[in-house]
Amino acid sequence: MKKSFLFLSLVAAILLTSCGAPVQPEQISVNPNPLTVVGNKVNAHITGTFPRKKFAKNGVVVVTPVLKYNGKEVLGEPVTYIGEKVKENGKVVSYRNGGTYTQNASFDFVPEMAKSELYLRFEARKGKKTVEIPDVKIADGVVTTAKLIDPNEVRAQVTPDKFQRIIQETQEADIMFLIQQANLRDSQLNSKEMKALKDAITEAAKAENKAINNLEVLAYASPDGSVDLNTSLANNREKNSQRYMERILRKSRIKTDIKSDITPEDWEGFKEAVQKSNVEDKEMVLRVLSMYSDPEEREVQIKNLAAVYKTLATDVLPALRRSRIVLTTDIIGKSDEEIARLAANDPAKLNVEELLYAATLTNNTNEKMDIYKKVADQYNDYRAYNNMGMIYYAQGNMDEARRNYAKALSLAPNDPDVNYNAGVMALSDNDLKKAEERLGKAVGTQGDLQAAMGTLYTMKGDYAKAKKSYAGANTNNAATQMILNEDYAGARKALAAVEHPNATTAYLSAIVGARTNDREAVYSNLKSAIAQNPALKQRARSDIEFAKYAEDEQFLAIVK
Repeated sequence: MKKSFLFLSLVAAILLTSCGAPVQPEQISVNPNPLTVVGNKVNAHITGTFPRKKFAKNGVVVVTPVLKYNGKEVLGEPVTYIGEKVKENGKVVSYRNGGTYTQNASFDFVPEMAKSELYLRFEARKGKKTVEIPDVKIADGVVTTAKLIDPNEVRAQVTPDKFQRIIQETQEADIMFLIQQANLRDSQLNSKEMKALKDAITEAAKAENKAINNLEVLAYASPDGSVDLNTSLANNREKNSQRYMERILRKSRIKTDIKSDITPEDWEGFKEAVQKSNVEDKEMVLRVLSMYSDPEEREVQIKNLAAVYKTLATDVLPALRRSRIVLTTDIIGKSDEEIARLAANDPAKLNVEELLYAATLTNNTNEKMDIYKKVADQYNDYRAYNNMGMIYYAQGNMDEARRNYAKALSLAPNDPDVNYNAGVMALSDNDLKKAEERLGKAVGTQGDLQAAMGTLYTMKGDYAKAKKSYAGANTNNAATQMILNEDYAGARKALAAVEHPNATTAYLSAIVGARTNDREAVYSNLKSAIAQNPALKQRARSDIEFAKYAEDEQFLAIVK
């Protein structure tokens, strides 16, 4: 926006030449006008011209931007302009040609600046003569819509427990066979592995907190010999092993299905065994496996390695002639009722995951807090402190939230949820450097990292990045960013879709109305906003967004 002012010509005329000569106004622009808060700064770029044959060769003008508000003022950086004969530091202005006036002003924002004015203050000298010049107003300010961004809109994230009602255990035992045989041997059926497996089957079937999930028989043949022979061997080993396990189940009166499968030539097991072995030239054997995919060709090539094959036949192949019995057992945890009762009366009988899980069984905030305190006392677990911090944050007890987040960070400095919550806390504290550091370590959090980053970028004044982060979001903060990016259609759509609209939603809708010259939207939404939050009445009175309506009777009636 541009305005015409006399000050540059006036100053030049007083300092300079042509006594009594008429003075014409010069064009000056202030960008932006009205001023706008971006991040936590109010910046202005001021330009204009010094007219030709006006600035005295021995003249000096010091120009200082001054932002005035509520009876206070704050000074910007002064700039000194000097004539061609002046021997001091400053920007030289040509007497004959005049010159360009350019100056930047920057002020740290405080809320009272919402109703303010930008002036220029002059210290003018011609030789030894000082000239008194009044301050000249050049802009109104400050648009504070960016400050409607609310870091508390970003929700903290609970760090979840890892409680599992059912935990699965797997137990295995191998029944070994002699070369080219499928008969079961007593030495194998009575091995320590098989005895332990049979005991585990009985316990899983009888114990109240256990159940058999799966019982499998997996039969194999080593890859030496023909494919037909090995297929027959694997089938027979599977049948004999399954029949034996069926007898064991019948004897113990256990009812469960047995699944079975065969691997006629266990090349994968062979490869794994070779890799783990100390066989000489094993790299050569592995290379043969990678070069040939046909089983018979593989066998031929390996047998050609006569010295190596002899060792393989002794140390590797026998372990592949087997049936593997695999038991999968479900271990069933405590019921919700039992966990809730123990959490209240005897928490020492719960492990950390059960105790954390107990907090999810109640909607009572005080009960949740009590459980998290027990987790902290018993296990000193970072999740307890993080989740207590989240509750304190939601309650507005920021000191306790900070303390608990700090404790959680000390215990788990790299946990994404802990860093996310600490970042959200830093946003609330307007500590943008710390917020950026913590949110940068929050990748993988279950919290809304995109919303947090969008809020951070908006608070920093980086609206382009904020736009990307908020893509698709329908929140007050996302709509604020759209207004700042002058996407009024997008802001209107986002505000209409806010899940839980509040006073800020209505106030932002009024701003969209003002910027799009929709008078009815301004008045109806301001009424709604003020009805929900009367404190917005004072804000609206001084909000430059509504400057064009400031004298309207209807507007005055709403904000009086």
